[in-house]
Amino acid sequence: MAVLVTGGTGFIGSHTCIELLNAGEEIVVADNFSNSKPEVLNRLKKITGKDIPFKKVDLCDEAETEKLFKEYKIDEVIHFAGYKAVGESVAEPLMYYENNLGSTFNIIKMMKKYGCKRIVFSSSATVYGIPETVPIKEDFPISAINPYGRTKLFIEEILRDLCVSDADFSVVLLRYFNPIGAHESGLIGEDPKGIPNNLMPYICKVAAGKLPILSVYGNDYPTRDGSGVRDYIHVVDLAKGHVCALDYMRKNKGAKAINLGTGNGYSVFELVRAYEKASGITVPFKVTERRPGDAAECYADPSLAKELLGWSAEYGVDRMCEDVARWQKMNPDGYGD
Repeated sequence: MAVLVTGGTGFIGSHTCIELLNAGEEIVVADNFSNSKPEVLNRLKKITGKDIPFKKVDLCDEAETEKLFKEYKIDEVIHFAGYKAVGESVAEPLMYYENNLGSTFNIIKMMKKYGCKRIVFSSSATVYGIPETVPIKEDFPISAINPYGRTKLFIEEILRDLCVSDADFSVVLLRYFNPIGAHESGLIGEDPKGIPNNLMPYICKVAAGKLPILSVYGNDYPTRDGSGVRDYIHVVDLAKGHVCALDYMRKNKGAKAINLGTGNGYSVFELVRAYEKASGITVPFKVTERRPGDAAECYADPSLAKELLGWSAEYGVDRMCEDVARWQKMNPDGYGD
């Protein structure tokens, strides 16, 4: 009996593996290292003291996916694997639809074939599009403004339809807000390939002198300091939410969408100042034009997670930045080659 963690060597997946093992779960990790490094597995063993069963698998290959289900008795799936860069999805939409939907189809096919009826899906707050009001609740209208977001939205709908077709299925759709932070050991953290797409790793690259300057997209929003406000959540808090989701799923059938956020919004300038405080490094920035489609504010109402999962975020932005700064200091080149 095991929990299959797809994309388990990625940023969120690796932290979730630690929390699953801490909770006494048996896991199997599947990844193809398209956006991660094999070194993550060594770091996970160092942190947990456990050998983690791992398979290098292209989940878009149905035969390879079936081999995984044949080899292990998989009772539940936590599905992280997928491409996740918004800009790249706009430039290469077919690649995103083929990879994100194709891998999910194969996983669901094998789950049905081998009697596995529980899945936690790594969704995103991008399914809300541009919300009209905040905080964002799960019953808000869903839409998407880019192909990446649409893959998340489509997969949510596919999994809901699956539950309608088979009443024995249990699905939890976890809608993440903005995960940052790193494990307190400094051994694992976010190590994106190429130029980062997200704010925190970009700040880190600028602070390390690997990128010249941070662009702040707009300082004239109707927010407390004019910069955009987002709900940043510590990746360890997020990882613990998956352990709670597993417990909920084991007791409940059907599909349920749940926000994982702090319920607090932090501005771009506040995040920069918090990182400067944690690292002791000044982060140069310039203000540029707003980006089309960016909302002034976007943060969660996390009350449903508290009600259904018994989960709430513990860490604030200062702790998030302290852990990122430690990871960056200990791993200036990420996981290396």
